[in-house]
Amino acid sequence: MTAIASRSQLRMSFFRYALFTVPAVLLLGTLSGRLANSGYGNSWFDALVKPDLMPPGWVFGAAWTLLYILLGLAFAMILHAKGARLREAAIALFVGQLILNYLWSPVFFAWHKVGVALILIVAILGVSIAVTALFWRIRKAAAVLMLPYLAWLCFASYLNYQIRVLNPEAETLAPGAESTDIAL
Repeated sequence: MTAIASRSQLRMSFFRYALFTVPAVLLLGTLSGRLANSGYGNSWFDALVKPDLMPPGWVFGAAWTLLYILLGLAFAMILHAKGARLREAAIALFVGQLILNYLWSPVFFAWHKVGVALILIVAILGVSIAVTALFWRIRKAAAVLMLPYLAWLCFASYLNYQIRVLNPEAETLAPGAESTDIAL
């Protein structure tokens, strides 16, 4: 028996993908940040001179949560587009850029490689532009969901660059020594 799926069946199929992709993308991103001790509270990062446009710490958590949700939804749309030309290439490129994205936090926050992190984030941006172009050819809505991510990557690249400029010795900067002495 051959029958065309109804709109509600197609919608449920997309939601099944999204129920996997959204939590997976979000969880892996959160784990990457946590394991790398990302953000404020990292003594090495706290010791760096920050650019004037550096937002408060809560902005990064909120932004990345929203961006990972959007990425998960975009990815679900592409996974759902069975039979679409370029689908496999888009999936492979998306997974590749996501892996690079997850590597950025350890490179920057754990290994203190600010210059390498800058090269990495520019690469992430380039691959993400290619992903967005492929998504556009498969599902325009998926490409539109990538736009906030591209904008954030541009801003994050600027911040990474400025931190590199303002902290030329960042890679050798030792965080402040911990002490149990009470200052009077």
